[in-house]
Amino acid sequence: MHRLPPSLHDYLPARFSTAADRPWVPSTTPGKSASPLRFLPDDRGFVELLRMEPGVVMPLHRHTGEIHAYNLTGTRKLCTGELIGPGDYVYEPPGNVDWWKVVGDEPMLALVVVMGTVEFLGPGGVVTFRASAGTQRADYERHCREHGLPMLDLLG
Repeated sequence: MHRLPPSLHDYLPARFSTAADRPWVPSTTPGKSASPLRFLPDDRGFVELLRMEPGVVMPLHRHTGEIHAYNLTGTRKLCTGELIGPGDYVYEPPGNVDWWKVVGDEPMLALVVVMGTVEFLGPGGVVTFRASAGTQRADYERHCREHGLPMLDLLG
């Protein structure tokens, strides 16, 4: 009897999704959206593609865990003055507080790995909102339900 060769899934617990499978989930901030790639268990963090239009500001925020951000397209100007363009990488340690703005004529697209929570800060350093794996996942699921989209298995 002839046996078919095993599939890659028989060997690896890997998961993948294609760009066509993933929606862009709009933010409450106009001109900002994210395409989630993974929600880490126990609210440890999340991985996403972040897209922001020129002129959009990422407001003052603090990270409870480390951040890794790799710019794919567009340019952002950090509050410290550095310009981060295509191919540039930014590491932010836990506790880092910053803000930045997308500059130039091209949308910014970055691959972002967020460990922990992002705390958005208002006057006096008061936390006005927390973005975590849980909040990002809830936004993703709500968006999929509202638009009749299938929910991908992005946990783990």
